Amino acid sequence: MQSFEEMTELRHEQVILCLNDRIGLRAIIAIHDTTLGPALGGCRLYHYASEADAMRDALRLSRGMTYKAAVAGLDLGGGKAVIIGDPSIKCEALFRAFGRHVQTLGGRYITAEDMNTNVEDMNWIRRETEWVTGAGQHTGGSGDPSPVTAWGVFHGIRAC
Repeated sequence: MQSFEEMTELRHEQVILCLNDRIGLRAIIAIHDTTLGPALGGCRLYHYASEADAMRDALRLSRGMTYKAAVAGLDLGGGKAVIIGDPSIKCEALFRAFGRHVQTLGGRYITAEDMNTNVEDMNWIRRETEWVTGAGQHTGGSGDPSPVTAWGVFHGIRAC
């Protein structure tokens, strides 16, 4: 199976396939490394051309998160989730179903907002799991990470 070869090549610990046919959830959670702590990584929603493309993206991005966390000196590992679907069609049920899958991991993976997901989506996920960051501050979450991301990009550009 090609997926095992890709996991081995990139040295991943675990890949979880999340399915809920009734709601239309098809998602992949890739956990690259938890040596330093639980895997942290965003959840993106994207209309991939194929499941293989979604798998490659999840594996590649989760590996990058491991290195980002290590360079930042965080006690976190790297993970990433991809939900295969049309970003223009979002619903509470989809994100809550995804949140239930995250909850089954018992803290091995912490999800967050990423491409085509936002604070509202994280609020829905948070209704099913505590293992999410970026939910609204009114729910006890950290809020929209965009300003902090922009600050980091700005200072990264200045450093060049």
